Amino acid sequence: MLSEVNGVLVAAHELKGPLALLRQLAFSLEYADSDRERLEIQREMIDVSDRALKQINDLTSIARIESGRVNLESVAVRSVCNDVTSELGKLFRADRKNLEIDYRNHARLVVGNRDLIHSIVYNFCLNALHYSDVETASRLTVRDHQKNVRLEVRDFGPALPTDVWKALRSGWLEQPTSIAMRPGSSGLGLYIASKFSKAMHAPVGAVRHRDGTSFYVELPAAKQESLFV
Repeated sequence: MLSEVNGVLVAAHELKGPLALLRQLAFSLEYADSDRERLEIQREMIDVSDRALKQINDLTSIARIESGRVNLESVAVRSVCNDVTSELGKLFRADRKNLEIDYRNHARLVVGNRDLIHSIVYNFCLNALHYSDVETASRLTVRDHQKNVRLEVRDFGPALPTDVWKALRSGWLEQPTSIAMRPGSSGLGLYIASKFSKAMHAPVGAVRHRDGTSFYVELPAAKQESLFV
């Protein structure tokens, strides 16, 4: 029961952040010096609200997929990754951060659910946003791993706590977890990614480096290739 309460508190704390930022931006509209500045603030408010709504939608999806079967199909994995990097590119550039993408996979199709894969990669990349700069760009790598395709996001943040690393290594996170050693990192985002991975029976995990962490999910390569990638 205590662990469930802690999980709820973590989720509430993370969802409160966007609301506080929206409130701050709303106040700043009054002091905008020009229409251009006012428009920029309004666009930022839309971006913040979109990210918050996406996280809420992901949370509601967890209850839905746990009570039913997830539709699995052949998914063009590079297309999903391109969509994510395009969606988050503006946010990275606005913060003067870099997100690189490295395709090394020969298997272009994986078995999974496109929406769930998108959310997993999105949450991994959004986490990495806090720990990249000109010299230490975050990197999304897609590569073959045995009979699977591994989607891996590398960041250069503080060390991942041992308990979180072990939980990911042993399977999946069972609740949202606060990650005190990595300020700005979303325990809620990792929880969502973990739940979506579990729904697809896809292994998820983390690799600890001396200068950061790589979070990954592995999806089985589709047996039948397609002309569309």
